[in-house]
Amino acid sequence: MATEPASTPTVAPNATASAPTGGDREHFASRLGFILISAGCAIGLGNVWRFPYIAGEYGGAAFILLYLVFLVILGLPVMVMEFAVGRASQRSAALAFDKLQPSRRWHWFSWWAYIGCMLLMMFYTTVCGWMLAYTAKMATGTFDGLDPEGVGGVFGAMLANPSEMVGWMLAVIVIGFFVCSFGLQKGVERITKIMMICLLGVMGLLVIRSVTLPGAAEGLAFYLVPDFGRMFAGGIGGFGEAVYAAMGQAFFTLSLGISAMEVFGSRIGKQNSLTGEALRICGLDTLVAILAGLIIFPACFAFAVAPDQGPSLVFVTLPNVFNQMPLGQLWGTLFFVFMSFAALSTIIAVFENLITFTMEKWDLSRRDAIKRTAILVTVLSLPCALGFNVLAGVTVPGIGDIQSIEDFIVSNNLLPLGSLLYVVFCVSRKGWGWKNFLAEADAGTGAKFPRWARGWLAFGLPTLIIIIFIMGYVPKIMLWCGLA
Repeated sequence: MATEPASTPTVAPNATASAPTGGDREHFASRLGFILISAGCAIGLGNVWRFPYIAGEYGGAAFILLYLVFLVILGLPVMVMEFAVGRASQRSAALAFDKLQPSRRWHWFSWWAYIGCMLLMMFYTTVCGWMLAYTAKMATGTFDGLDPEGVGGVFGAMLANPSEMVGWMLAVIVIGFFVCSFGLQKGVERITKIMMICLLGVMGLLVIRSVTLPGAAEGLAFYLVPDFGRMFAGGIGGFGEAVYAAMGQAFFTLSLGISAMEVFGSRIGKQNSLTGEALRICGLDTLVAILAGLIIFPACFAFAVAPDQGPSLVFVTLPNVFNQMPLGQLWGTLFFVFMSFAALSTIIAVFENLITFTMEKWDLSRRDAIKRTAILVTVLSLPCALGFNVLAGVTVPGIGDIQSIEDFIVSNNLLPLGSLLYVVFCVSRKGWGWKNFLAEADAGTGAKFPRWARGWLAFGLPTLIIIIFIMGYVPKIMLWCGLA
């Protein structure tokens, strides 16, 4: 891979929140807004239903330490690159690569962002709808007096009801585009800041309630006490699984590779270094993931309920826990409010990405871009909402239903390959170039991007990303070939 910088640096003019560059381009009103919105985009449902489970499975705090290492050497650099491309170009992915690499050699990559964000919304709107539905169900006492089988039946009945699934999906779309219709500062920034602050507040209350339950200490020990024995339980192979799990979680938790973060970089000034900002966002994302475990494990252990992984943890296991807890309806409602905010913050952030792309690519007003994008998102989200009922027969062996197929395309393909292309663009002379990237990343006060990391970015980071991509296909190929 060529790693020489581009011969002609391309750097956008200095920008500030009060005096944005790029004509009448709207910028964030505050640094806090940028951090909370970027973190809200990164914080997703995987922070809740995947991270705590695999952390507990692979040694608790021992796994968390391993995860943090990969977050710094894998996720953080790609996040800085997305921010740098956005801030230097002062454009979304629709035009950023053309502006930074005028030969238009990378013009095609702009569509990667649009397709990736659209595919993400095709199933995330449905999953977010589940959160809103469960907030209402928990608040109205739907789960009162139900045994575990009854709670599971509620979830199954919801999935089997096409009108309910489509209805909640539409509610999510209306909320998301309504917020975006007020613009960046008055809509996206203002509402997301409120949601994120409320999210952290609700999480704090739930953590206090969970860790003070009788019998919670055992769950805390399982989750937080380092246990390298569990990490090496299966010998070298077991440790390899733990490493891959930590690598994958560190990579996928930030939703990098589809320019979901790039657009936010295009709406900030140069007062602060991008490495420092990315560290804060990664830290907030990790804090939410760790706090989720402090809610889940003490509560599950206190009531002798085995914590599960995936949607069943949130929609079957935890309602059973809340049923046994004093004032469980209140705590359960608060939990799903937190989950709804976590999902909606991602929805709003990615909708804003799609809207900005549409405005710049086709030179449309925000209103026209919202109309076009809302119609497209609604139509394309229908297959997932109907994929558990009307279209339940549409499956791919080894992957699953429509929601799983769409998730697989994004998570196992577009995210890793897109991240790899960002690395090539920012390091190679065939792209933007190392010197240009470094100058943009280091502009402003705060932590600087390490210059010595160029070799790692050119060879080590691409190697890890390729491993993640290949390992995502190994179990599928083995199943398809009848080897599993």
